[in-house]
Amino acid sequence: MNIQQLEYLIAVDKYKHFGKAAQACFITQPTLSAMIHKFEEELDVKIFDRTTHPIRTTDVGVHLIEEAKRVIHSVNELKNKASLLNNILAGKLNLGIIPTVSSFILPAEIFDFLKANPKIELNVKEMTTENIIKSLKSGELDAGIISTPYDAANDFYQDFLFNEELMIYSSEKGMKGDSFVIPEEIDTDKVWLLEEGNCLKTQFENICQLKENTLKPKNLDFLASNINTLIQMVDKVGGITILPELALPHLSTEQTEKVARFRKPFPFREISLLYYKPTYKQKILSEMALYIKNSVAQKLNFNKNPEEFVSVKPQ
Repeated sequence: MNIQQLEYLIAVDKYKHFGKAAQACFITQPTLSAMIHKFEEELDVKIFDRTTHPIRTTDVGVHLIEEAKRVIHSVNELKNKASLLNNILAGKLNLGIIPTVSSFILPAEIFDFLKANPKIELNVKEMTTENIIKSLKSGELDAGIISTPYDAANDFYQDFLFNEELMIYSSEKGMKGDSFVIPEEIDTDKVWLLEEGNCLKTQFENICQLKENTLKPKNLDFLASNINTLIQMVDKVGGITILPELALPHLSTEQTEKVARFRKPFPFREISLLYYKPTYKQKILSEMALYIKNSVAQKLNFNKNPEEFVSVKPQ
């Protein structure tokens, strides 16, 4: 029996498929099957019922896999404690990030953090806030980056990262460049929104009273899943959408001219790092949070005159 066999058991239980589990573990399916079969023979138990589709974990297997997860957790804790004693930032971390944040901090702050700490293995998933909360509670994620305050996140530890201004991106005349907009001036029939479950959609709805977009074809049912799609819709079709401030450096010169700020107090959203409980990965989480916070702080308007801003809740 070895640690790899336990990891293979957990993977098959998760994917309910030997092929997908093997792919996730970066080995061939015959190798994975042989290792699991050897484990079953050694303990004289049957972990999986291979006659069902998808594969079913037996009652005995359920209990043994729970124990395997505890063993893996303890092994990882041992490795991370050894790294901390050697003053080395190292270990594996599963992180969920809402899409309207990941597009901007993943190729910048997070990539730079990993370059500076090559012994950290980071697995990042773009997820809605609700799915991040669920995955934190189930243990699938170690941490999540979401817009706060969020009621369902009250049971989690939270490290504040940054406050980001929310702006208007518009094809409308009089709403460009250095102009300022009040919610009542927005033609809410021409607003492009993100899909349900995205907190930025809710924040825009909290700023303005929104209605169905009249610009889209009558035979089109459309809600975008990311900011870049909304920008393209405004560029091609016209209309208005909301834009987080960190998106500005990614715009062309022509697109930048379509950005306008709301009237004071400027709306902003709060972004925080969530984790379920203090863990052996605390050092990694704290260092990553500090790195993101320090890097992003230099880019945002909020830090220049915070008294000119007002928070917009994500729900």
